[in-house]
Amino acid sequence: MTWIFLRKDGSKMRKCIAVLLIVISCAPIAAKNKAAEKRSGQKYIRIGHYQCVPIQGDFKADLKTVIRGLEQAKEANLDIVSFPESFLGGYFSEEEDARENAFSIDSPQMKELLEKTSRFESMFMVGFNEIRGDKIYNTVALIEKGRLIGTYSKAFPCMAYFSPGREFPVFEKKGLKFGIIICADGGHIEPARILALKGATIIFAPHYNYVNNPLMHNQMVRSDHVARAVENGVYFVRGNTVTSERSLKGLNYYGYGYGDSYVLNPHGVVVAAAGFYDEYLMVYNLDPTRKYRTSPDRSRGSAKALIDIYKKALDEAK
Repeated sequence: MTWIFLRKDGSKMRKCIAVLLIVISCAPIAAKNKAAEKRSGQKYIRIGHYQCVPIQGDFKADLKTVIRGLEQAKEANLDIVSFPESFLGGYFSEEEDARENAFSIDSPQMKELLEKTSRFESMFMVGFNEIRGDKIYNTVALIEKGRLIGTYSKAFPCMAYFSPGREFPVFEKKGLKFGIIICADGGHIEPARILALKGATIIFAPHYNYVNNPLMHNQMVRSDHVARAVENGVYFVRGNTVTSERSLKGLNYYGYGYGDSYVLNPHGVVVAAAGFYDEYLMVYNLDPTRKYRTSPDRSRGSAKALIDIYKKALDEAK
């Protein structure tokens, strides 16, 4: 406490009043700033995707790439980071090659993956060819600090030898609910809608795009993703591979691995991107408190209002 002694002419009185007024007027601002500073470390959830080069049929090399990406994610202080579809082992035209490079969730490969990534804080997802009984699935594993949190298997696999997944789990990190779909799933309405109805506010979509017409493919894919973001009011993370090779082991065609990973906000606007043909860690600060005009209520409302008509139309279409 500071005491101010007043002179008879009252000059100190006027000075003291002025000081008090300044202190009183600044107090709410200071309190607000302190509160903002306290929240600043929690306001954003830092997400990303490592757009990286796959080595077909080489689990060890691909695992090294995952570790390299996690080291960069650590430097960027990411909470969640994705890696591409079928990244650990490769993506193949023939079932025999896929099975040769596939493994189960209780395999030595999965154990090695968990052990060698246990030192990293970031939650991450990475694709692999999963053996489950006598079937093979195109699966993404979600991992955190050496623990397998869960998996998602592609609902609409492009290769006929994959069995389709029919479970759509929703996960959570720092209060952020998110789901995972894989590549071609984003070209269908239902997978993203199901996740949004379950409460996901962001959808990660790992890809392995190696195509012979990259311009046409890119235009179609981006249009699909903008639609999924806007119609469901969610963030959409398209995470791709990238390569300069025109021919890849195990794929029986010439193609382009063009990359173009990006984050779309719920208005369908690109807010982060990795660009074309470069290996790059894409980073985005997501503010979970930000409000948008679109929301999952759009899908929820239309589904409730039209579900009977939709079913009837499906039956009649047969």
